[in-house]
Amino acid sequence: MRVAVVHDWLYVVGGAERVLREIVHCYPQADVFCLFDTLSDEDRKFIGIGKTTTSFLQWAPFIRKMHRLYLPLMPLAIEQLDLSGYDLVITSSYAVACGVITGPDQTHVSYIHSPMRYAWDLQHAHLRDGGYVNGPKSVIARLILHYMRIWDTRTAHGADAVIANSRFVARRIRKVYGRDAHVVYPPVTLAQAAPAPTQRYFLTASRLVPYKNVGAIVEAFRELPDLKLIVAGDGPQAPMLKEAAPGNVEFAGFVSNERLRALMASARAFVFAAEEDFGIVVVEAMSEGAPVLALGRGGARESLGNCADSRVGMFFEEATPAEIARCIRAFVAEEDRFSRDACIRRSAQFSAERFRRELKVIVERTIADRLDQGDAKWTPSSLAAG
Repeated sequence: MRVAVVHDWLYVVGGAERVLREIVHCYPQADVFCLFDTLSDEDRKFIGIGKTTTSFLQWAPFIRKMHRLYLPLMPLAIEQLDLSGYDLVITSSYAVACGVITGPDQTHVSYIHSPMRYAWDLQHAHLRDGGYVNGPKSVIARLILHYMRIWDTRTAHGADAVIANSRFVARRIRKVYGRDAHVVYPPVTLAQAAPAPTQRYFLTASRLVPYKNVGAIVEAFRELPDLKLIVAGDGPQAPMLKEAAPGNVEFAGFVSNERLRALMASARAFVFAAEEDFGIVVVEAMSEGAPVLALGRGGARESLGNCADSRVGMFFEEATPAEIARCIRAFVAEEDRFSRDACIRRSAQFSAERFRRELKVIVERTIADRLDQGDAKWTPSSLAAG
């Protein structure tokens, strides 16, 4: 069996790349394809990949820093990847990877982190954040996104099975593509050490961009002068946030993964105000024993579970300073009911081992279904043995 794994692009290691790491772990013989690859040797070693096969965008000017400018070319580029020699194709897609061309004798399983958010339900927010509300640039951007939606809808039906990274994304897939998706939560690197002694600060960590709502968290602490917040992360909003922040907010800037986990392990609680598809950082914080105070939308609803009687966290319903401050005050008032051990137990449900097991089951079940229909040319050894 020849296996190809297709990822959108490779230039940093984020949540999607951690999923790629586990897919490659499941299928170490797989060849890896992507639109472009500018990873460092250290990051490549972390994921567990060697040389990748890339598209013509690999040689596009400024592709690492300005790849979104090449969005109109990405459908064409992904369709040029030649996968005709592979029996099994697994795509890891949050943009265009799902649109690869496969034949009737090939099995295609697509793990969808999310349909293109900036082209679908979050289009208007991204246009506002990018300054494309009015004028000629707005018209061009809207025409490009219209074209991307048409292409995305057409190609989404090419996969034999679709996997979503949360029930929230599965609902989005159903809404956008009209397809039912299996749900396999992404793998999370769980803590290896016992919880550290709690210190008297709250923590938030993310890229400092508008949709992460870090500004609302910072402003909430203006109403909480006796409490301390540490902000880990960097991004285009950093100068503005630092200038406007009250004195009880400390900016740590970009921190290594080891430093971030240490901050999580000692935090009084982790505050998270973004509406994410899943939110790996939330589970990482829980695995270090930190209770989570999160926006009650998106994937955080699933990673924290039912917070009504929970010992792992609390929700606020709006990403506004007043609502976040209210939630933090409520946490402080009943802090004794939260359990760092309960946080760690909850996070264990999202291990890498669980991800690999569930992914393999769905892949082999898809192959078995195609065999029953007479569509597949080969049988995995585990199915043959069964």
